[in-house]
Amino acid sequence: MGSVAIGDDTASRRYFWRFWTANTASGIGSAVTLIAVPLVAVSSLHVSTFQVSLLAAAGQVGWLVLGLPAGVIVQRFPLRGLRIAMDLVRMAAVGSIPLAWVLDTLTYGQLLVATLITSFANVLSDIGSSTLLPKIVDKAELNSRNSFMSGTVAMTQTGGPSLGGVLIQLVGPAGSMVIDAVSYLISAMTLRDLPEYRADSAPRSRPLQQIREGWTFVVGHPVMFPCMLWATAMNFVIGALAALAPTYLVRVAGMSPLMVGVLIALDGVGSFAGAAVATKLAAKAGSARALLYASVGGAGLALVMPLTTRPGNAYFFGIGYGGLAAGAVIGSILTRTHRQIESPPDLLARVMATVRFVSWGAVPLGAVLAGLLATFGSLRLSLSAACALALVTPAILMLSPVARRRELSDTARMPKAG
Repeated sequence: MGSVAIGDDTASRRYFWRFWTANTASGIGSAVTLIAVPLVAVSSLHVSTFQVSLLAAAGQVGWLVLGLPAGVIVQRFPLRGLRIAMDLVRMAAVGSIPLAWVLDTLTYGQLLVATLITSFANVLSDIGSSTLLPKIVDKAELNSRNSFMSGTVAMTQTGGPSLGGVLIQLVGPAGSMVIDAVSYLISAMTLRDLPEYRADSAPRSRPLQQIREGWTFVVGHPVMFPCMLWATAMNFVIGALAALAPTYLVRVAGMSPLMVGVLIALDGVGSFAGAAVATKLAAKAGSARALLYASVGGAGLALVMPLTTRPGNAYFFGIGYGGLAAGAVIGSILTRTHRQIESPPDLLARVMATVRFVSWGAVPLGAVLAGLLATFGSLRLSLSAACALALVTPAILMLSPVARRRELSDTARMPKAG
């Protein structure tokens, strides 16, 4: 089935809201798990800082292993069916953790394996969702719909960790993960009523050739390539912070699980703020300039995070974490919309997979390297280094063609073929 026909506004709205409901349901549970998994490792299993970092890396390593072929895989399966299958896989993987906790058999190994399985399922689910959304809404609405989706994700990221902190206080870290398992079931049930869609058919070439076509398109594009590099640097920093933040806040700043949840939730506050202003900022300044402004602002605010050393000055961490998230979300919305509009329909899944493979693959690398640095140095030094690296993100844009454009899709500045 192709995209919803222009003018079929009722069907388009109905399909979008089902899509949104499914993503929101799973997002709430995942946001709870974001804080629950490292706290399971720290408070229940008493693992090392490096082991916590490995968990953060495992949560994103699927992009390194499956990122590139994911675009080819998605084109071979019905998009709705693929999403439902991945929801059920994630439900089983996450649900095994509270079950083992109740039976008093939970180990670090199981936590790691469950996180890995969830990571692989996340890759196929995400690429499938990114390919599905342009089928449901018109191109003219993509920017606003992407902003709305990002705003919803931000709200779940805000409430989820805080809710996780409360639940951890009441039922323990592993027990709180029941919510995540149930959320995937709700998502799968909601998607059952969505019409089936398929990605546009790929050329009848070998999988490696199809992967190469997507890669060549992105690398040769004057805007998508530097934007991919920007996203890669940003995600490396995000991965490092995700690995360091829970341990730093507990062991250096002396925070309670509830306080850790509140501070991690400020990432969601920043994300919500970024999603709320992204479309308006792009309309006023131009999408390319908005991306540059957001990157500079987010990187600058990130530098204050290491100033938090005790509960009394926790606001430094919150300002920096939220500010960096706002810049990242604005950039994510603008660059994702650009890819969805500018990519040839038969290449879209592979373009999305290529960008996610490179940029999201940086998340586990950042987590592992941050964990190694913290193992052989201090947590505060490691956090400071990760925050300083955020300055690389605006530098990449300033040295690229993006800096000379007002709009990312400024075709007047596109080089001519031949």
